Amino acid sequence: MVLAMAPFLTIFCSLLVLIGRGVFRIPVVTIQASPRFWGKVITVASGVKVKVEGVERLDHGKPYIFVANHQSQFDIFVLDGYFDMDFRWLAKKELFRIPFFGWAMLLAGSIPVDRSHGRKALKSLDQAAKRIAAGASVIIFPEGTRSPDGQLQPFKAGGMQLAIRSGVELVPVAIKGTREILPKGKLLSKPGKVLIRVGEPVSSRNFTNKQKQELAELMHDRVAALLASSSSESGEAQAS
Repeated sequence: MVLAMAPFLTIFCSLLVLIGRGVFRIPVVTIQASPRFWGKVITVASGVKVKVEGVERLDHGKPYIFVANHQSQFDIFVLDGYFDMDFRWLAKKELFRIPFFGWAMLLAGSIPVDRSHGRKALKSLDQAAKRIAAGASVIIFPEGTRSPDGQLQPFKAGGMQLAIRSGVELVPVAIKGTREILPKGKLLSKPGKVLIRVGEPVSSRNFTNKQKQELAELMHDRVAALLASSSSESGEAQAS
């Protein structure tokens, strides 16, 4: 029932962004209050409690590339609502063509990427890297899609190119509990508890583009370690 209301809340928050940015010229950093409100309302209304650990080890004045596992569509709600860092989403360019929602994503600072091959894709990657190097933190799901069985899937190397090109540190992020709340292929969520655990930043400066797969494997191992250490604690998650 709550997720059935999500499209209406999405349109409402998208309109807030469109009016706030387009009419009143509210800064991008300030307008992030709208997606945070969106994520938190859906999470609370779904009966989900969230606990976040490890953010205190990060510098809020620096840009990062947050590398997270992806178990559920609910990952987006809890990250928007409870992840206390100023970040933007990387999203395929097609999403920005969706009326209201796509326009609002662009005005809120989300970064479009071209997932095709060739020069357009490389140009898109360079533009995204410049945005990140200039101070825009982003969250990526390098598995590429939601895990079908809850197990951490191999990481794709595309997101690692962003880190190597921008010189920005990568931060492993483990999300535990969302699959039980909203498994892949399901439309109805159920109450539950989520733990988001943030690991130590990893420098990308010692890696070249030829080593992007090596960096992807390193980040996979860091996220896997966080998931393993959080498995016994996700049941104790409380509202952040």
